Amino acid sequence: MEIIRTVKELKHAVEQAKVQGAKIGLVPTMGALHAGHVSLIERARCENDFVVVSVFVNPTQFNNPTDLKTYPRTEEADCEKLEAAGVDVAFIPSVEEIYPEPDTRVFELGPVAEVMEGAMRPGHFNGVAQIVSKLFEMVQPDRAYFGEKDFQQIAVIRKMVELCGFNIEIVDCPIKREDDGLALSSRNVRLTAEQRKVAPMIHKILTESVNFAKNHTVEETIKMVTDELNKVEFMEVEYYQIVDPLTMQPIAKWDDTKLNPVGCITVYCGDVRLIDNIKYTK
Repeated sequence: MEIIRTVKELKHAVEQAKVQGAKIGLVPTMGALHAGHVSLIERARCENDFVVVSVFVNPTQFNNPTDLKTYPRTEEADCEKLEAAGVDVAFIPSVEEIYPEPDTRVFELGPVAEVMEGAMRPGHFNGVAQIVSKLFEMVQPDRAYFGEKDFQQIAVIRKMVELCGFNIEIVDCPIKREDDGLALSSRNVRLTAEQRKVAPMIHKILTESVNFAKNHTVEETIKMVTDELNKVEFMEVEYYQIVDPLTMQPIAKWDDTKLNPVGCITVYCGDVRLIDNIKYTK
């Protein structure tokens, strides 16, 4: 595995691979890698000849300076995981390398970016679009891989791809979970021992709501999930919305979407912000 820190070297490495006819897979990450990231890399490894993983904590997508400051950074451990997973290039740039000057681009992402995370974290998705579009321009991958835990983010990235005219396949990959159901997240390391014990209740109550939903309205299901989680020590639901999986718009009735609705949740467990989602079958 080659560790690359400059855009110039990255482009050269990818060009060399493309000359040999290689299909390029890209896995963008913010580091603090866990088994969820590794599952994306394994999928990329299976479907491409040359795999690039970026490790970059992108400042433009943080609307909370404290969250940026406390986001875990574990470069040495990350590189060990990347090497073991068979990555060809680990791209680990500095902020100055990615943003030699401020990125003032504003993406017209539309309704998919205006609800849920978009409403709670102003500017977040524009920052995501900035960094992912930069990575796409640098690497020009055939495929890029993202985890379904960030369900809304995938919809936003698809919209950005459409806006920018990238010819890149966006591959969404299933959520990886701990044995007790907690969705893997780099932020989980910030949970105290007591918070970590209750954090799996997010997935447990979401799972229970799938059965509940069969005999209850969308509104009743949202209330059930919110009320049950708010009863749990350390837990406070920031939002729970049940949405159309393509438009990300909230639905009022189960038949408001032709597809299986998705419930998207953000919960504060102490001061750690955790997200998860669940699919409802119609």
